[in-house]
Amino acid sequence: MRPHLVTHIAWLGKKSPFCGNVTYGLATTEALRQRGHQISFIHFDTPAPALGRSAGSGDGLGHSPEVTLPYLVKSQVYTIPSPGAQRELRESLERMQPELVHASLTLSPLDFRLPDLCQQLGLPLVATFHPAFDASLRNLAAGTQQLTYQLYAPSLARYDRVIVFSDLQAEMLARLGVKEERLAVIPNGVDPDCWCPAPSLGISPELAELRQRFAGTRVFLYMGRVATEKNVEALLKAWRLVRPDGCTLVVVGDGPLRQTLQQAGGIEADVVWWGYEPSLSRRVAMLQLAEVFILPSLVEGLSLALLEAMASGTACVATDAGADGEVLEGGAGIVISTQGVTTQLRTLLPVLRDQPVLTAELGRRARERALERYTLSGNIDALEALYGSLTTSRQAA
Repeated sequence: MRPHLVTHIAWLGKKSPFCGNVTYGLATTEALRQRGHQISFIHFDTPAPALGRSAGSGDGLGHSPEVTLPYLVKSQVYTIPSPGAQRELRESLERMQPELVHASLTLSPLDFRLPDLCQQLGLPLVATFHPAFDASLRNLAAGTQQLTYQLYAPSLARYDRVIVFSDLQAEMLARLGVKEERLAVIPNGVDPDCWCPAPSLGISPELAELRQRFAGTRVFLYMGRVATEKNVEALLKAWRLVRPDGCTLVVVGDGPLRQTLQQAGGIEADVVWWGYEPSLSRRVAMLQLAEVFILPSLVEGLSLALLEAMASGTACVATDAGADGEVLEGGAGIVISTQGVTTQLRTLLPVLRDQPVLTAELGRRARERALERYTLSGNIDALEALYGSLTTSRQAA
């Protein structure tokens, strides 16, 4: 029997600044809309002028409303809401009357108040909890993230369901007191029709441009934030020690360490600092161009950039931080430890340079794994089943 169709979901998440949470929320809500669900997107932002109608009221044409909550501080890591944010959230939910609330947790004090608020309003509450982690606690960053899990666990135990991306995360929260029946493992998913290998004919203008720019060189790619937890410094150290002939390292992304790391290397012909790339079509083309994608993170949740690279048929090298090692296990990529990343990459880079047949096979296996386990449609199927079980049980009660 098909689960009860949820027609109106209040989604509490992020739209800025750009991070994995933003990508997850926008991709998931758009896919839900395409399946006929109404989404009211609630996020922290500076409210736009009302223009003669109240914020979040919709436009009268059936379009889903958007609600902005006031904030004091907002970053890629955490958000501090303004004192009136909780009241605005409550009034918005009372006005919109959704069937269910789904919070892609923004790491803000409001996260801890949601269970009481939704219980008072009689609304099922789902959380997606995706802070990065390293289950082995092998580095300082991993220890800091472990504290986040310990801090959140008592509150998460009061959500109706908590979505995590891997069995490792579920086991960690279960050890911290969240009942297993409240945990749902639903991995991130990507659209394999968007993120796909380059066609043999009719390539995109973006890919044609990139092929011309990097003609005569093989591209190794990092795509993500340039921040401490991403450990880009270790990748750069390995690259500068090896200097693989005929290869270029392209670093796509921005972050607090970019300027420092870029200046430390001076002018390097074989390292391109691309910066943040807002164009989806150009990001797709970059992964189609790249021979190898490298993710040297100290901590992760489940990297969307890694899944995008896999679906694009790019050979992938990643640390076993978070769920990334689980994603690549069994030959879908090369998994390295978060300890001694520079040493391991120093050994691997010449092998990857000298073995194009190996990188091609790794890319094929990565694409196959993404299609098998990590598609957006599979993610949405699981979400719909979870929503249906909660709303059906609430109606029966």
